[in-house]
Amino acid sequence: MELYQKLYKTDRFFVIAGPCVIEEESIMRQVLETLLEETAKRNLTFIFKASYKKANRTSVESYTGPGMNEGLALLDSLKTEYNVPILTDVHETSEVKAVAEVADVIQIPAFLSRQTELLQAAARSGKIINIKKGQFMAPEDMRAAVAKITAENNFEILLTERGTVFGYHNLIVDFRSFAQMKNIDFPVIYDVTHSLQRPSVGRVSGGTPEFAPMMARAAIATGCVSGLFFETHPSPMEALSDAASMLSLSQVPELLDNCLSVINKP
Repeated sequence: MELYQKLYKTDRFFVIAGPCVIEEESIMRQVLETLLEETAKRNLTFIFKASYKKANRTSVESYTGPGMNEGLALLDSLKTEYNVPILTDVHETSEVKAVAEVADVIQIPAFLSRQTELLQAAARSGKIINIKKGQFMAPEDMRAAVAKITAENNFEILLTERGTVFGYHNLIVDFRSFAQMKNIDFPVIYDVTHSLQRPSVGRVSGGTPEFAPMMARAAIATGCVSGLFFETHPSPMEALSDAASMLSLSQVPELLDNCLSVINKP
C-alpha cells in the first residue's frame, strides 16, 4: 500500500519521530533503530524525521544543523539502509527540488505555514505535504493553507497541531482544534513535544516534556488524531537543539503503550 494510504486509513495511529536536528551519525542510528524496533513491535507505521537545517532559532549562537547537502546525504543513506520513509522541513522554495529527491514527506514549518509560494512549490514536488499549524493560526485557517496545496493538484496532505501562543513564553493546545481540522478531511497529527515548548525563554526555548505521555494519550482519546509527532534523543539535555522539550528515547515505549491502551480499551 502506498505510504499516504497507510497514513490515511490507519485504524490505530502512525508515528513521525526522530531527533530535532541531524547530529552525529551514531546518534541518528541509535534513535532510528530504537524507533523502528518499538513501532514494529506495535504494528505502527513509522516515518523518521530530522532537520538538516533549523532556520528559526532563538539565538544566533544556536546550532542549526549540518546544512542541506550533508544533511540530505545522511538522510538518504539512512533511508536506503533501513528502508524507512523520511520527513524533513523546507524553508525556502529553492530547497524543494533537492529535498524531494530524498524525503517522502515534506514538512512546512509552523512559522511558514502561510507562505504561499513555499506551499505551492512543495505541492508541485508530488510528495506528501505536512503543514504545521502556525502558533498564530486558528484551526479553521488551515483550510486556506490546504487550498494552496490542492490548487497544485496535490491531495496528499497532513495537518499538524503544535499549540497556540498563550501569553508570553507559553503554548496551549485547544483540543477542539483536532475535531475542527479533521473536518477539513485530511489526517490530523498531534505534535507532542513542540506543543510542550516554552518558546524563547532566555537564549533558548524551554519545555515541559514530563507532560508528553499524558498529552499524547489525551490527544489520541479524542478520536480525531491519526498520528503522533515527537522529537526524541538518547540524552535530551545533551541534544544540540530543543534539548528542554525532547522526549528521552527510553520513554518512547511507555508513551506508545499509553496511547495504544486508549485504542484497545474495551
